[in-house]
Amino acid sequence: MTVPDHKRSSKGEIEDLIKARYSLIYVTSHEEERVEESVRKLCVEREMRLEVWSVTEGFKVVANGSGTRDVKDPMKALDHVVRAEGRALFVLRDFHPFLKEPAVVRRLRDVAHELRKTKKSVLMLSPVTKIPPELEKSVAAVVDWELPNRQEIEETARRLLPNAPPATQQMIESDPTFMERVVEGALGLTLVEAANVFAKSMVRTHTFDLETILEEKKQIIRKSGMLEYYEHREEFSDVGGMEILKDWLVKRRNAFSSRARDFGLPLPKGILLIGVPGTGKSLTAKAVGALWQMPLLRLDVGKIFAGLVGSSEENMRTVIKTAEAIAPAILWIDELEKGFSGTGSSGQTDGGTTSRVFGSFITWLQEKTTPVFVIATANNVQQLPPELLRKGRFDEIFFCDLPDREDRSSIMEIHLRKKGRDPSRFDLDKLVDATVDYSGAELEQAVIAALYDAFDSGNDLSTEGLVHTLRDIVPLAVTMREQIEGMREWARTRARPASARGRQAPKKDGWMARYGAPAQNLGDKSPDVGDGERKLEL
Repeated sequence: MTVPDHKRSSKGEIEDLIKARYSLIYVTSHEEERVEESVRKLCVEREMRLEVWSVTEGFKVVANGSGTRDVKDPMKALDHVVRAEGRALFVLRDFHPFLKEPAVVRRLRDVAHELRKTKKSVLMLSPVTKIPPELEKSVAAVVDWELPNRQEIEETARRLLPNAPPATQQMIESDPTFMERVVEGALGLTLVEAANVFAKSMVRTHTFDLETILEEKKQIIRKSGMLEYYEHREEFSDVGGMEILKDWLVKRRNAFSSRARDFGLPLPKGILLIGVPGTGKSLTAKAVGALWQMPLLRLDVGKIFAGLVGSSEENMRTVIKTAEAIAPAILWIDELEKGFSGTGSSGQTDGGTTSRVFGSFITWLQEKTTPVFVIATANNVQQLPPELLRKGRFDEIFFCDLPDREDRSSIMEIHLRKKGRDPSRFDLDKLVDATVDYSGAELEQAVIAALYDAFDSGNDLSTEGLVHTLRDIVPLAVTMREQIEGMREWARTRARPASARGRQAPKKDGWMARYGAPAQNLGDKSPDVGDGERKLEL
């Protein structure tokens, strides 16, 4: 049984489990001191003796009593738990390595049975969840201890405030919003990490420097190897075309505020962006962070399954807990289909690990109540598990097709401007006519390639140079015509278009018209079919 930590505080869950006479409880947390302090307060309130054990120190009574017992052997420690009298809670630190020993596992099962007749409970405290199959039914509950909330973070910061110069103290006290920003910047860290970065900031700048806090936070988040704190390098204005998608996102930029809750709006859950490679799906995800002014976390699904056997489920829980702790935030999952494409055969290939991790993810996606907005991108819709496309997982599924004339003109202007060139000096109509079937990524690479050619020849970038470069590029829409047509067919009834397609009739002067196409690619289709200008009936 896994206790969902979003419904009740971890301390409250432990209290309920002890009242219900649960004999074995497993708590997962890196914050050993914070968990033990909460448990100590709970035992004081309930007049229970609290004994803490470690393999290096043995037992130590820390609540409603005193004394130590030099019992470091795990088997003898369990014997002590059984023989002890009265109402008591026993915390076993880092007991999970001993669960590999059959004798310890067997003894722990015996202890679980014997403690049901008493007023004693055992709490195994570890930074990772490692429960052998033999103990799955004996361990009554697994509690993932939540990261510090805003109040705990603020209390940690205020303990350092007396060390700041008087002018700094006065400034912080006179501006309540400053402390709010400091606390938001530190959400997602443990109390020790928060205290360390606050102290580092105070030493460096004699105040709580937001840049120092955020930089430290990024490094700590990256330590997991699964989540990357992505910098806001792209602006929303860097996304060309896709007016429907952009309008949808703009309308929801204030949807995470308390004013939106008072208005009756639900929290946005997320979107799934599918479609042709190179059409701006990942760029859009990166730009939303800048538009909404929210932290952008990138998840590499493949890294969840790396490492020791049995750690994948724990990795997914860690990702979810971290994202929820720093909410409101955006969780970006790129190329989702590659991470979860093997769910159907998971039982035969990996013992069901992929299926369990995927199940945890989509359940969280469906039921999450924290303001974590998920942006998932996918290129191959055929590899997406059907459960992921069910209504309720995402707010909307958008299909990103090849850009039409207006979109290509907008994209070309953006890339010319980013390269320090004035778009008005170029014949954009001519460039648009020469780029039928091109994706946004191909347009960007064409500008870069033309710049190399111009630099090598000693000339500046020109319309003629761009057109010459474009003639040497074979668009993906030509080399993968059948796959792209399959995507479009799938999207007709299953997704919403990201762009207003079909504003004008398709032209017949694209790459296909200039060079033709292999007979097996075209069949009996005319060359202009699927050239990126066709109106989709979505």
